[in-house]
Amino acid sequence: MTAATSVALATPTTELAVRRALADHGRLSTDAMDVASIADLYALGLTSHATVNVMLAVENELDVEFPDAVLNRSTFATIESIAAAAELGA
Repeated sequence: MTAATSVALATPTTELAVRRALADHGRLSTDAMDVASIADLYALGLTSHATVNVMLAVENELDVEFPDAVLNRSTFATIESIAAAAELGA
């Protein structure tokens, strides 16, 4: 299953964990709880450094590990894609 096909499988719990991680570590210009799940996070101020912190926070909260195959810029471009990747690591 690819990240693209698993997007629909992301649970509300996973999406909430991603939003909390973004609120705490993402340094976004908009409140992470108000961001559309498909909004471009890089356009909202997410940096590569913040991406690492967001990833670690999601991994810690959900007790998952992002698969190496999905560790790229596009995985962290939207809340939806981060949540899908986190569920691949569950």
